[in-house]
Amino acid sequence: MFEEEQAKTLNSELNVVYKYLRKHGISHVDAQDIVQETAFKFLSYSDSIKSQNIRGWLIRVALNFHHDQYRKKKRIKLGFNDEHLKLLSNDLPEDLLLGNEKKEEIRTTLDRLNPLYKELILLKYYWDLKYKDISILLDMKIDTVKTNLYRARNQFIKFYKEVKE
Repeated sequence: MFEEEQAKTLNSELNVVYKYLRKHGISHVDAQDIVQETAFKFLSYSDSIKSQNIRGWLIRVALNFHHDQYRKKKRIKLGFNDEHLKLLSNDLPEDLLLGNEKKEEIRTTLDRLNPLYKELILLKYYWDLKYKDISILLDMKIDTVKTNLYRARNQFIKFYKEVKE
């Protein structure tokens, strides 16, 4: 009886993780794979998980797995696509080329950042999460998130200026 209740709870939490991944632009198939891997890790390590916030733990594991897969494929999804660039460029070829250069500069700058700073910037500005959500997700105090995000922005600006030169 208890295991059946645990399985239902885990299933509902995994559904939330799946919806979270889909909301952030991860394809159906990739989200299913990530949720399956997350469930496997949870079942493998459930006796050693110390976090009271199981949903946060599951989301953290899912995001880490997603980031690892992208790193392996050497792709970074920044949320810029050709449609966005065309809207910004008014369909002028010169503007489109400049938009592609800016996109590459942003990727290069993000790659140089401290991994925590990079993650904070993506969570805040790409995924548009609130400080509270980021603090829960990363298991940090809100003030720590704000401080690290401030440092991340400063480091981003510094590296971006170097890339532009």
